[in-house]
Amino acid sequence: MNIILAKHYGMCFGVRDALKATHETAAQGPTTILGQLVHNEVVRAQLDEMGVRQGHLRDHGHATTPQVVITAHGAAERDRMAWKAKGFRVTDTTCPLVRKAHTALAKLVLQGYHPIVIGKRDHVEVLGLTGDFPEADVIIDAEDVAALTPHERFGVVSQTTQPTDRVAHLVALVESRFPNSDVCFIDTVCQPTKDRQLALKELCRQVEVVIVVGGSNSNNTHQLVQTARSYGVRAHRVAHPEELRSEWITGARNVGLTAGTSTLHETVQAVHRALQQLAEPAYA
Repeated sequence: MNIILAKHYGMCFGVRDALKATHETAAQGPTTILGQLVHNEVVRAQLDEMGVRQGHLRDHGHATTPQVVITAHGAAERDRMAWKAKGFRVTDTTCPLVRKAHTALAKLVLQGYHPIVIGKRDHVEVLGLTGDFPEADVIIDAEDVAALTPHERFGVVSQTTQPTDRVAHLVALVESRFPNSDVCFIDTVCQPTKDRQLALKELCRQVEVVIVVGGSNSNNTHQLVQTARSYGVRAHRVAHPEELRSEWITGARNVGLTAGTSTLHETVQAVHRALQQLAEPAYA
């Protein structure tokens, strides 16, 4: 059995830098992360071992440590300023590409566009994007587009980890539903997400099964699984090698391996080794 790694996979620079900054902050004293730094159980367990505590971004001032960390997913400016006003030392690990989405949305609103965010309504990144603009609409499917009310101008951005095909489709639906409106779209899907989506497409041409390594509540990891299945390939998600099942690869000559943007490289390596160990029994 051949195990083929995707050309692009795993932890992006935004997550890597967020982890580094959090470790440095925790080394200086007791620290609370305001939410999940990244959506990955392995990373969370490591932070727990370091004594890093968990808090809630919108529970302003309710932390038992003098230092708090804003996660890579970002935050509304009102939440960021509220923690500073309470006297906490704030380490902001917001990914630069998430900041780009915030800047794009603010620019559109300033120019008089009604804001639309493409993404999952309850996702922390989307909550951060809409936190300063409560009038914003959030759309994820055709039903959401159908529920939009008319405006002369629509300004559209996207959650950074959305599939590019879905984003393009939804923008086209908005334009079709409001042909007399000015629809301005700023592409805020991040390059690491695009790279991993394209690499997965190439991988699916070569394999019968894809194993995606990532957290159970990682949006981009689940998007990789769904995308692989849309290409007609069997796909399974694991957070760590112990979750692999030999029956998943039975009969497969080529198995692909990829990972979400919050997955540690060493976790991918461990899953790769476990796949190699499973391969021989699968063909015995």
